[in-house]
Amino acid sequence: MPAKVSAKKPAKKAVKKTTKKVTWDDVQAGFRELQELHKETERALNKSLEEVHKAHKETEKTLNKAIEESKITLNKAIGGLSNTLGSIVEHIMTPDLPQKFKKLGYSFNRIVTYKIAEGVHAQIDGMLENGEQAVAVEVKTTLRKADIDEHLVRMEKIRKYADEHNDKRQFMGAMATTITDKSTREYALKNGLFVIEPSGENVKVTKPEGDVRVW
Repeated sequence: MPAKVSAKKPAKKAVKKTTKKVTWDDVQAGFRELQELHKETERALNKSLEEVHKAHKETEKTLNKAIEESKITLNKAIGGLSNTLGSIVEHIMTPDLPQKFKKLGYSFNRIVTYKIAEGVHAQIDGMLENGEQAVAVEVKTTLRKADIDEHLVRMEKIRKYADEHNDKRQFMGAMATTITDKSTREYALKNGLFVIEPSGENVKVTKPEGDVRVW
């Protein structure tokens, strides 16, 4: 049997690719496209910046409005607090208060409800005075240990101011409050301070069990 002869496939002809020449017009057209693309990008960016700026102005406007409203609320709160504190001072620093101290062995012939000791930056809510002794009263709606520590520092300033002005009186301190707890009250008494608290329509004065601290 004769051998099979495989048929040869005809060879493909190589297609010669022609390279397109880039002309100067093509280069200029490319530059124009790039310039147009740059302009579009710039326009889009400017639009975005305008939107961001507008949003920022709206946010700033809203924030400023909120701040102003907060200031008004805060001022009202401070005003209310000042009125409340003023009422407490007026209630505690009554003409009967010297009588309460007299029962504890102290005689004060006058009471000053507000006083600033110049040069020591110490505001005093109330001062019981006589020629030899004085009690500086700090008034707080709610008494905390930090308030007591601050008053102890204030008492040092008062003593310093008195020495600089040849004031030889003995100074004592008192904490007056409408709200406190047992631990805080004991902390004040332990530090040699009087504690003044409302009692019905009047006030009561608690003297330290140990020595009253004198400045």
